[in-house]
Amino acid sequence: MTDEPKTEENAGTAVESPPVEAQTEEAPVASAEAGPAQGKLRQAVEITDTGVCRKRIKVSVNREDIEERMADHYKKLGSEAVVTGFRPGKAPRKLVEKRYAKEVGEQVKNEVLYASLEQLGTDNDIAPLSQPELDPNKIEIPKDGPMVYEFEVEVRPTFEVPDYRGLKLKRPVKEFRESDFAEARRQILRPHSQVVPKEGETVALGDVVVVDVVFQANGKVVGSLQEQTIDVEKKLILQDGVIENFAGQLKGAKAGDPRELQVRFSDYATGDMPGQTGTAAFAIKDVKTRRPPELTPEFLKENFGLASAELFEKVVEFQLRSSLAHFQRRSAREQVLRTIAGATDWQLPPTLLQREAHKALARRLIEMEKDGISQEEIKKQEKVLKQDTLQVTAWALREHFVFQKIAEMEKVKISEEDLNDEIARMAEERDVSPRRLRAQLEKEEALDALAAELAERNVLNMILASAHYEDIPLDRVAEESGSVAELDVQAAVGELRDPTAPAEETKTEA
Repeated sequence: MTDEPKTEENAGTAVESPPVEAQTEEAPVASAEAGPAQGKLRQAVEITDTGVCRKRIKVSVNREDIEERMADHYKKLGSEAVVTGFRPGKAPRKLVEKRYAKEVGEQVKNEVLYASLEQLGTDNDIAPLSQPELDPNKIEIPKDGPMVYEFEVEVRPTFEVPDYRGLKLKRPVKEFRESDFAEARRQILRPHSQVVPKEGETVALGDVVVVDVVFQANGKVVGSLQEQTIDVEKKLILQDGVIENFAGQLKGAKAGDPRELQVRFSDYATGDMPGQTGTAAFAIKDVKTRRPPELTPEFLKENFGLASAELFEKVVEFQLRSSLAHFQRRSAREQVLRTIAGATDWQLPPTLLQREAHKALARRLIEMEKDGISQEEIKKQEKVLKQDTLQVTAWALREHFVFQKIAEMEKVKISEEDLNDEIARMAEERDVSPRRLRAQLEKEEALDALAAELAERNVLNMILASAHYEDIPLDRVAEESGSVAELDVQAAVGELRDPTAPAEETKTEA
């Protein structure tokens, strides 16, 4: 995300809006007219709050400054203007003005508008989050008096940043047991395991069940599934919902047993379901289990590029430690954010959440990759995060605004060289060329997210370097949050919503 509005195009006319910085006043503000200076416009500016993170800006440009620019244009035209009945450059000034009034007026208007916007960014404190709602075609230079234009713009929220050095933070720690290594091995080997019957046994974590399911909400059936084969993991992700503690709620069941589980519908759910809680009535028809492959040298080399079981154990340990390090860092980020912004009533406009949802998700995924989380695990977590798109976005934007403000205070900058170095590092990990990865990031509009994540990471490193830590045991909730089963079906029948689309563009529900 950038704080600089880019080119605004309206009906073929383009006006490139210059950067404008953050406005801190809460009441309407009127600036005094700027005094004359070389190339500087004299203009009056009024800034008014119109809503959450929105400003209305009215600008009046001094008539004398407009006339001066008009005169400069006609003076340049005087030596080359073509007017019927006169040789080039010899026509009287009044005829030249009459002949070229429309063209010169349009040129001067665009010139004055650009200069005015640029000066607005220099002289006032506004940090736009989107392009100004400004149509140059609707702006005119009147016959008399100042040129007046006004527009609304979405701006960054304003807040005070308390002292962020020497914070007291809690750091979750864990001594890995053999059960942790066994669970990590199971997760890594799950795609390579063989599903086999589990005669007379009850359901446990890691099993596979064949079920019929009926989903209900608001006292009515909203969807059903028949003969679905599902992995029994700690969490079950559907296209439009999630069932928490899935393995725990099915534990001990046998074929023929019923189970009623809670399902929380996601932001993508159809109709009036988003955010609601319903029930999922499971009828268990069969219980199977997964038999892990034998870790032969041939299997390890073919599937992991490893020469021995000892090296495979190193991979297992690396993934465990990477996951713990990522959890510790995310916990630290959340504590820092609560400390800095917890006392503030953060209000973010829905339009901003909708527009920034994909960028916020991209930053979270890049953060995981930088922390050494495997691509397979990142893909699973992406599905988890998407369930609550707007909530995840709101939290990510709060992080972004806090770290962005500190980055400005500390003058933290990300150069093109920094960006290229990071792309090269990511490309090496993914075993692709940096050029190809950059093209992919550009296509996915993820370069801004990568630059933002780099800046936020540098700021967080600075804050954490001065922090004081108290180690606490990793709690069970965090410990059990990893294993995810995916079911690519909907719980509720109907057309899935797009929570990131503007309301007027959202499709009619089926």
